[in-house]
Amino acid sequence: MTENEISKIILDCAFKVHSALGPGLLESAYKECLFYELTKSGLRVEKEKTLPLIYEEVKLDCGYRIDLLVENKVVIELKSVEMFNDVHVAQTLTYMRLSGCKLGLLLNFYTRSLKDGIK
Repeated sequence: MTENEISKIILDCAFKVHSALGPGLLESAYKECLFYELTKSGLRVEKEKTLPLIYEEVKLDCGYRIDLLVENKVVIELKSVEMFNDVHVAQTLTYMRLSGCKLGLLLNFYTRSLKDGIK
């Protein structure tokens, strides 16, 4: 399955969760529900996937954790904030680089319409 095919399923599941719960909950609630929906759809999903930082052949545990890693191909970073800022984008890009993934989705469940919270 390609990253684009996976992302379509991810977004369909995210819209379903957002429609059911609406905005205003904690990020952790959306993460659990999206994890459930993605797993139910048949995708392999890892939650709170630990990412080490490799520096000069030394593996360092710096506390980096991907919210959801789907099929070892797509990083999902979830937020429940008024608006994205540069740190959120940088965080997602860092997780993509450290994991070797080509696609990352930054999803903000705080928005009235989830389509306004996708980057």
